[in-house]
Amino acid sequence: MDMRIVRNADGTLVVPVPPERHHEADDDAGARAGGAESDSAGPDAAPKTRLLHPGEGGYDEALSEWDLEHNPDREPVVSTATGRREAMALVHAVATSPDHAVAPAVEAIDDPEASAEALRHVLVGGVHSVEDFSAEIAKAEGGDPLPAHEATKIIGEVLAELE
Repeated sequence: MDMRIVRNADGTLVVPVPPERHHEADDDAGARAGGAESDSAGPDAAPKTRLLHPGEGGYDEALSEWDLEHNPDREPVVSTATGRREAMALVHAVATSPDHAVAPAVEAIDDPEASAEALRHVLVGGVHSVEDFSAEIAKAEGGDPLPAHEATKIIGEVLAELE
């Protein structure tokens, strides 16, 4: 099974779920094939998927994996101070925009590549990294910290726009 993660327009992710491994009971296995166990769900088993919403367990990791699938030749993520400052301003601009407009916010930054790298660095750190980033945005830009699931959704939208 070689399925890729799909990012929907609403920010949800469709992720592949590995098939369950089935082991025959010891008494059944001994009666067949010299005691061999079955490791697969069979050749006719359809690939299974799971829909993940921002803030749901595993979402940050799946979004990071989705980004890596779309940029497989990219070097390891490195966050710079300038990129992080711009990324914070970018997320804040999208979050406070009346129409949640991503494109104008992206166009307003000086270094989209550094901002994207900073956002990827946040995602790689997982949910606690996103929470810390939200608190840092609130301190720098004012207002209350965004809930982690909202910040993660905005990060995904920005990365999709920058792609």
